[in-house]
Parts: sequence; structure tokens; C-alpha cells
Amino acid sequence: MTEDQINLPDVLAEVQAVFARYEDALVNNRVEVLDALFWNSPHTVRYGATENLVGYAQIQAFRAGRSPAGLARTLGRTVITTFGRDMATAMTEFHRAGSSAIGRQSQTWVRMGDGQWRVVAAHVSLLAAPANPPSTPGAAG
Repeated sequence: MTEDQINLPDVLAEVQAVFARYEDALVNNRVEVLDALFWNSPHTVRYGATENLVGYAQIQAFRAGRSPAGLARTLGRTVITTFGRDMATAMTEFHRAGSSAIGRQSQTWVRMGDGQWRVVAAHVSLLAAPANPPSTPGAAG
């Protein structure tokens, strides 16, 4: 792949839109939308903060059984990169109220034969906040 095939503006806009749709569905517990955005395949993988799910059926069962409480979050440092017209990655950090942990989410998106973007692999993890955050350069101390 050549550099000019990375982040084609129209493809990047498509993935940004589907990523935003995913985020809205996640924080509002729209399970049917989340299910539709994952590839319905035994090859789909979602490794979560407390669970390892392999196959669409496990992912769907997890979503159906998860509590809708506490899903709100704030995103930061989101990086979406497209490769050609049919593959992309989306990486983001997130924070939830009342937690000092830094959440991290990565997704691999593929445009399927029907033209729709689907998550084929996802990973969510939590990073504990540093015990002694680094000082800001130039700050009085």
C-alpha cells in the first residue's frame, strides 16, 4: 500500500461517522445498533476489560447481559486511520466519571461485501492512573 492510500478523505469521513454511531450506541446502550456494527462471524474477537469474547454469539450475549448503568464516558486522543478503501483502525482513550483509570479502546473496521463497515476485532483495557503523575515542565514547585 502506498502512502496516498492512507486516510483517503471520503473513506476517513465514513469511518469517523460509523465510529461516532458506535460511540452513541455504546453510551446509550443501543444494543441492536452495537450488534449490527460487529461482524456476524465466529472469527470476530472482542477482548474487554474483564472478558475475552471470541465469536459474534459471545459478543452479542455479553452486550445483552450487560448493565446499562455507568456507560457514559468522555473520549480523548482518538486516532482513526484508514488503509485503502476497505480497512481502518480506530484507537481512543476514555474516562468515566468517578474513576481515575484511563480506558483504552482499539477497533479494527472492515468494509464488508455489502458496503457496510463492521468491527472485526476490538480490545478494551483500563490503565491505572499513575501514582505520582509527572510534573508539568516549567511549573512552579
